[in-house]
Amino acid sequence: MAKPPDPFHEFVMELFAPMGPVSVRRMFGGAGVFKDGLMFALLADDVIYLKTDAGLRTELEAEDCEPFIWTRPSDGKQTDMGYVSLPPDAMDEADLASEWGRRAFAVALAAKAKKRK
Repeated sequence: MAKPPDPFHEFVMELFAPMGPVSVRRMFGGAGVFKDGLMFALLADDVIYLKTDAGLRTELEAEDCEPFIWTRPSDGKQTDMGYVSLPPDAMDEADLASEWGRRAFAVALAAKAKKRK
């Protein structure tokens, strides 16, 4: 039996609507946000984290955004997953959220292209 739609997931799809169609897929304890089949953000504990490279990460951290740190349940080892939270002011502004989202999507595209080489 399928789980009912998550209201936060629906909010995220609306927030990123200016980017074009995006989808949210549940995975592990959270969810991934996808455009054109490529994950550019992850959701954990009702926080949106964007995929980053060094430049985007620096800009987001300048906005007081926090990295997503995964803690392995078996031993507590922490791993920085390369995602940083969306700035708080973008949570209420679809155009601003989508501007950040487009940049994260560009990072995801570049990472995919790099893997192909």
